[in-house]
Amino acid sequence: MGVTRNPTNITQGSKTKGGLGESTLRPDGTLKVTGEFAYSSDMWHEDMLWGFTLRSPHAHAKILSIDTGEALATSGVYAIMTHDDLPAFTKYGLEYKDTPVLADGVVRYHGEPIAIIAADHPETARRAAAKIKVEFELLPLVIDEETALADGAPILHPNRDDHHAGHVTHPNIVHRQPIIRGDANEAAQRADIVISGEYEVGMQDQAFLGPESGLAVPAEDGGVDLYIATQWLHSDLGQLGPVLGLPEDKIRMTLSGVGGAFGGREDLSMQAHACLLALRTGKPVKIVYNRFESFFGHVHRHPAKLWYEHGVTSEGKITHMKCRIVLDGGAYASASPAVVGNASSLAVGPYVIDDVEIEAVALYTNNPPCGAMRGFGAVQACFAYEAQMDKLAAALDMDAVEFRQLNAMSQGTIMPTGQPVDSPAPVAELLRRVKALPMPPEQQWLAGDSAGRSTDVRALPGGLSNTTHGEGVVRGVGYAVGIKNVGFSEGFDDYSTARVRLEVINGEPVAMVHTAMAEVGQGGVTVHAQIARTELGVAQVTIHPADTQVGSAGSTSASRQTYVTGGAVKNSCEAVREKVLELGRARFGSYHPAWATAELLLEGGKVVTDGGEVLADLVDVIEGETIDLELEWRHRPTQAFDLVTGQGHGHVQYSFCAHRAVVEVDTELGLVKVIELAAAQDVGKALNPLSVVGQIQGGTTQGLGLAVMEEIIVDKNAKVRNPSFTDYLIPTILDTPTIPVDVLELADEHAPYGLRGIGEAPTLSSTPAVVAAIRAATGLALKRVPVRPEHLTGT
Repeated sequence: MGVTRNPTNITQGSKTKGGLGESTLRPDGTLKVTGEFAYSSDMWHEDMLWGFTLRSPHAHAKILSIDTGEALATSGVYAIMTHDDLPAFTKYGLEYKDTPVLADGVVRYHGEPIAIIAADHPETARRAAAKIKVEFELLPLVIDEETALADGAPILHPNRDDHHAGHVTHPNIVHRQPIIRGDANEAAQRADIVISGEYEVGMQDQAFLGPESGLAVPAEDGGVDLYIATQWLHSDLGQLGPVLGLPEDKIRMTLSGVGGAFGGREDLSMQAHACLLALRTGKPVKIVYNRFESFFGHVHRHPAKLWYEHGVTSEGKITHMKCRIVLDGGAYASASPAVVGNASSLAVGPYVIDDVEIEAVALYTNNPPCGAMRGFGAVQACFAYEAQMDKLAAALDMDAVEFRQLNAMSQGTIMPTGQPVDSPAPVAELLRRVKALPMPPEQQWLAGDSAGRSTDVRALPGGLSNTTHGEGVVRGVGYAVGIKNVGFSEGFDDYSTARVRLEVINGEPVAMVHTAMAEVGQGGVTVHAQIARTELGVAQVTIHPADTQVGSAGSTSASRQTYVTGGAVKNSCEAVREKVLELGRARFGSYHPAWATAELLLEGGKVVTDGGEVLADLVDVIEGETIDLELEWRHRPTQAFDLVTGQGHGHVQYSFCAHRAVVEVDTELGLVKVIELAAAQDVGKALNPLSVVGQIQGGTTQGLGLAVMEEIIVDKNAKVRNPSFTDYLIPTILDTPTIPVDVLELADEHAPYGLRGIGEAPTLSSTPAVVAAIRAATGLALKRVPVRPEHLTGT
């Protein structure tokens, strides 16, 4: 790993061991790799019941009747609930409350919940569900743009009252965002070459390994305690209150072990169902989805169809861009409006193009609901605009990297939304760095010298299946770069809360950090402790379990937690530090003038001057006192995009990553082996360098999955055909190439410590880089991901 740094503003506690800038190890790392970590599915209550969900076998149907009599009479069954049994609000949702808790007389997608059962054993609940008799009347399907917008198309959500209902051109459009800047038609007249292309992105799953699970325990005050794997405790709380008919102070939520998320836990899944059954039966209820059900229990990445047009002068400068992006949102809105905002505002990519016409829409269909997933609308656009960059470079007979560098944005560039990029945007430098990395050796499958060479088939496409010994294998190299926004955008009040307590325990100063941040694998529990050590100069830091007894931390998504909740922890620690110094001045100020005149720091458990003179031990300053403060932190405000022109300062920060992919392809069998997927990314400030590299490598691998294997197959009847890890393929370690990472640290002056959110950007450009490499190897156009063997062989 290479690292390039610009100075950042960390001075306090820089000498404290385990502070910022060190590759401190995760506190839960050993437990997870040894199998001792308790995930939410491991929870147990001695008298608990098991919940189960009856789901729709149809994608669009009217429910004529539901007969639960035989099921309810099953020994061991305690309760069965349908839509008619719901006590209060019957719908929920992240942006629109359009998702029924249980089907409201109509099912709109394959797998929609119809009834929930509580029983004394999971098998009893499953057998009872099989006895519920549901009579359906099948309804016409809406499966794509043509069927959604056709004359007489079924309206999936009549009588919409959401805030986008008034400006969409058809009720089956969830949201539409145009962005118009300059005059693309006039600019097209200056183009020497105009290139257009149509692209398609399949439906990707988050594929987290820990299925949806939780335990709801009824409380004596009439409320409920919910232990749950989620991404956003307070969002869940805000949706559960109306559904349960309870005030929020009677719903206490605690984060339980989360086995990955990637956006798939931002919506409710079984939270309401477990609580409803617990309140109905008066007993604890646990629900754990199996792997099959998990594919129906969360949203997925929006599949998309994209049309792009670019013009370019003979000197290689892009004159204009037009594009239309159609996202399939599935049956319910989920996060589709925000995904539309990202797809449209980032559709231009990290390039300078003054004249653009952009339109992005998300549709209601009877396909599986789609919502948040790593990359959040920017992934789909990146695949298309990067394919266009390669086509433009080829048309000009230019090097693909040099062409991108010629048109790359930089600090000060004006985005198509009219927003200036006011922090480092080293797009050309990232491309230079990733191109300059050493190439992997040719024919690395050959071992030995020229006199006695042998073939290691494990290094070939197809691996141990022994499909080739190198004959017919061709190599290709491809490049891509992407842009992603950080944090919540478009005027959202994006804040977080942190409570920090400092006291002396057993003669040592100990800090406690309490937030509602969901630790889903991003490493927040590590970084928060590093921030507290740095800001308070203490060795011992305890991370309190995340729950709703402290203010909201927002969602663990949008690459925002280190930025926003990290900012809140920093903010609270600074306030605690000031209280410490007030105590010190009161107790010891008369003994040394430096208490009043010097800049004071907390380092190594002591109060010191900025010249290094020790004034007091921290224990002596705070002995007998507990300093306990809870503060919020907000990033700079953003604006909603204008609904006609798309203008507005919608994003707070941008993140950039570039990739170079090297692949080898067996052209006869259509097999691809990614040899290497090198990355270069600007992270602003690497608070934990090891975690930074891990995030970049993880995001890169998820992008590789979309490039060559990951897709939920939805048939013409809108039914999911591969809900298992047997048929839905994700990269294993055997599919994962070496991923060298070059890290830049160009501080963003507007962000805490100068940091830049990093988790999503590597997911964008890794996909088009792999596909570009396959194109280079085969000469095929390849307009769709994932690339399948039949796309390469034509069979």
